[in-house]
Amino acid sequence: MFHPHAWRGVATAIALATLSLFGAEARAQDYPNKPIKLVVPYPPGGATDVIGRVMAQKLSGALGQQVVVDNRAGAAGSIGAAAVGKSAPDGYTLLMGALTSHAISAVLYGAQAGFDVEKSFTPVSIVGTVPLVFVVNPNVKANSLAELIALAKAQPGGITCASAGNGSPQHLACELFQRVAGVKLLHVPYKGSGPAMTDLVGGQVQTMIETAPSAQSFIKSGQLRALATTTAQPVGTLPGIPTAGQAGLKGFEVYSMFGIVAPAGTPAPVIARLSGALKGILAQQEVKDNLLAQGAAATWTTPEEAAHAIRDESAKWARVVKEGNIKGD
Repeated sequence: MFHPHAWRGVATAIALATLSLFGAEARAQDYPNKPIKLVVPYPPGGATDVIGRVMAQKLSGALGQQVVVDNRAGAAGSIGAAAVGKSAPDGYTLLMGALTSHAISAVLYGAQAGFDVEKSFTPVSIVGTVPLVFVVNPNVKANSLAELIALAKAQPGGITCASAGNGSPQHLACELFQRVAGVKLLHVPYKGSGPAMTDLVGGQVQTMIETAPSAQSFIKSGQLRALATTTAQPVGTLPGIPTAGQAGLKGFEVYSMFGIVAPAGTPAPVIARLSGALKGILAQQEVKDNLLAQGAAATWTTPEEAAHAIRDESAKWARVVKEGNIKGD
């Protein structure tokens, strides 16, 4: 039998826990009452940074508190992501994440990445998706995706596929393409999309699955030939280019996904406040236009839908990494 003093101890512990819970809920209802930091895990100027600055500016107005962008670059986005994952779960430190890249890094590097894309964060919303497009040097004798696949099957390992680097979304898209199409390509990694595109235009490599924003000026100038997009629907900025599905490659769909997440354990009322603010922001035509200028389609999801999308993204790339025996640098 419990001693009366023991019962009093249990009752005190329950009371303190209840007070703590109510205190956390009260603080959440008062959110935000000070500036918020939005960590962009890349240098200024890139797509994630530009999207993050649009979100920060609009969130500042919607929430009535300044949202400050904090560029914390390094290790392909892992340093900033890991820092947010270890921050206090109070809604005052958020991550403007390149979620496809983070999902791949978490799979490739495991504990070395410093975060788990599913367990370290509470999603708020996907805010944008960027399509990719199959492009070839005009000297490649392929005017359609079907012709590229036939060419690759005739020359196993003889067609080069450039990427922005080992473990990049472009690299993993190339690996996924090989599995879905049943072909073997020679992967040629570069340190960034810029050098890869330069060599693709110059004919040093033959093909690449690149983000539409990076590729479209080369496509329009005739320096590269676009064969298909990696999207479920045609891309408005690339008129006349079929999707991979329309071009006969079923089951191939790849986006680069961007979203805002908070540290795991952030109170539900805080997530709901942020989610509601983003819903209004992402419906604004000005915001849609600003994101489209970066090649991103403005996208709002509920936190639950965002969590589901992140789980699917992680599972997809985990399969590709395992099947391709891909190692991080």
